[in-house]
Amino acid sequence: MDSEIIINSNPREIRVALMENNQLVELFIEHKANKGIVGNIYRGLVTKILPGMQVAFVDIGLEKAGFLYVGDIDVLEMLDLEESEGSGIPLIEEPEKEIEDKPQRNLNHGIPIQDLLKEGQEIIVQVAKNPLGTKGARITTYISLPGRYVVYMPTVNHINVSRRIEDEDEKDRLRAMMAEIGNPGEGYIVRTVGQGCQKEDFIPDLHFLHRLWENLEKNSDGTGGPRLLHEDFNLIFRSIRDLFTQDVERLVIDSKDDYQKCIEFCSKYLPHLVDKIELHSNSMPIFEHNGLEIEINRSLDRKVWLKSGGFIAIDQTEALVAIDVNTGKFVGHTDPEETILKTNLEAVREVVYQLRLRNIGGIIIVDFIDMAREESKEIVWNALHQALKRDRSRTRILKISELGLAEMTRKRVRESLTQTLCDPCFYCGGKGFIKSTTTVCYEIVREIQKLVSQDSDRKAINVEVHQAIYDFMFEEESSFIEETQENHKIEISFQVDQKLHQEKYKITTA
Repeated sequence: MDSEIIINSNPREIRVALMENNQLVELFIEHKANKGIVGNIYRGLVTKILPGMQVAFVDIGLEKAGFLYVGDIDVLEMLDLEESEGSGIPLIEEPEKEIEDKPQRNLNHGIPIQDLLKEGQEIIVQVAKNPLGTKGARITTYISLPGRYVVYMPTVNHINVSRRIEDEDEKDRLRAMMAEIGNPGEGYIVRTVGQGCQKEDFIPDLHFLHRLWENLEKNSDGTGGPRLLHEDFNLIFRSIRDLFTQDVERLVIDSKDDYQKCIEFCSKYLPHLVDKIELHSNSMPIFEHNGLEIEINRSLDRKVWLKSGGFIAIDQTEALVAIDVNTGKFVGHTDPEETILKTNLEAVREVVYQLRLRNIGGIIIVDFIDMAREESKEIVWNALHQALKRDRSRTRILKISELGLAEMTRKRVRESLTQTLCDPCFYCGGKGFIKSTTTVCYEIVREIQKLVSQDSDRKAINVEVHQAIYDFMFEEESSFIEETQENHKIEISFQVDQKLHQEKYKITTA
């Protein structure tokens, strides 16, 4: 599949678009004032240990402390043990699928966190997930340094190969080669782009990563409190390192300065990519020239229409994302089951596309249209499974339930596109709705009734409201106001305050 990378870079932000067959499939945004910190390495100070949750909080010099799960602690390093077959601590399974191939560890070593760490202890940690919402960064003591062809793990004695490389003979060749050229007792994962490469391709990568770790260890010595030891590449260089695979035909960038930096970077580390890097020369902005601004705006819509006339609706909650599939305008021509199956299959492609484009992670529930036949459910599930193979993020899907629900998880290491580009609505507070004028008016009516019943000596009640409430009150409840004034010998007046929220009102008495 032909791919290209489009980069819009300016002093305020960097935007990287991955295109497949001229369609935007992934978007990465880095604001210069609020850069992501995944991959950064810090010298941190353990500030609190919670044995009941098996979590430690570590000050790494940021606004919020990082949180460290017991399973993210390198047990051999902390206890200063030698790794052996009899240690009972399996460290690595297969690599995960993020932008880079990262190690996934077996977290069930069974040693309590209070036996591994102490408050006030200084440790070296790496950020695995950016801070999200009210949570601090998720951190790990397993250090991994990604290069172009290999991920280097200096604290782990293990060699593995990306799961995307399926040829067993090629896996064996790469493992044997890494055992020969790598440092004894250290860990390496051959990345997908390393398939078919030879020693001379890996050696510069290894030299660079080994030097990087040596310098990092030197910088970590001494005191000075929590501090940054290593900052990962900016988004442009990470994209070259992680996205520029054999499928990518070219990279186009619109900044002359960053274009020169890309040429210098690739000339030094990836000379075979230099000829594929181009400077955008069209007078039209690069994202507009490629039709990307329209696609980005569409990706923020709740409802996404399918070509058949059906649609999917995407709703993000605190705990999960719900995606609802509907036939919409599509009614089919013959068998209703075929109509439903066709809509669900079309929805599968769009759901996976939207997951990648919007970078939706966590627990995801897809509510497909109910299918009567089990074979239809199997067809839809297989289509979903196949479509997710192109997704770089690790996913796990369960079989479609009797209710037509497909439950899945998708690895999340950064904010979704909506979280990156949007703020919660200042008016509704992110709920997506506000109280109706009728509801607010009846609240005011009840409040007035309570006031006049509590104190018969009141002479006046003044109510400040939003314009919409004022209009509704005198259109629909003028009789209530007149009756209350007459029965209780009290004056009730209303005033408009345009600064008030529609749900809010102020009542004063005299």
